[in-house]
Order: sequence, then structure tokens, then C-alpha cells
Amino acid sequence: MGRGRQKAKHTKVARELKYFSPDTNYSALERELASESEKHSGEDPWAEYADKYNADEDNDDD
Repeated sequence: MGRGRQKAKHTKVARELKYFSPDTNYSALERELASESEKHSGEDPWAEYADKYNADEDNDDD
């Protein structure tokens, strides 16, 4: 297969991907986002790292 035909196929695929827009299921997205916010509602996402790095800073003062 020549380079021209190969390039044409790649261009066709790229164009299909660029202009493809699937229908968005907003109700499923809303459920997913709501469940994520419920999981992390009262937690500090950085708490586990804060303890680790605060301990490292305390050791650096020596």
C-alpha cells in the first residue's frame, strides 16, 4: 500500500474521531458526581500526606 493511500486512511479516521460527538447521558453523569461528592464529603483528601510531610519537616530541624 502506498503512502498516499495510508495517509488518506489515517486522515479519514482522524476526521471521524474529531467530529464524533456521542450523546451525553446527563442523568448518569449527575449520579456519578453525586456519589463521588458523598464519598469525600467530610474527609480531607490531603490529610494522609500532611502527616507524612509534617513529620519530615520536624526531622529536618536537627
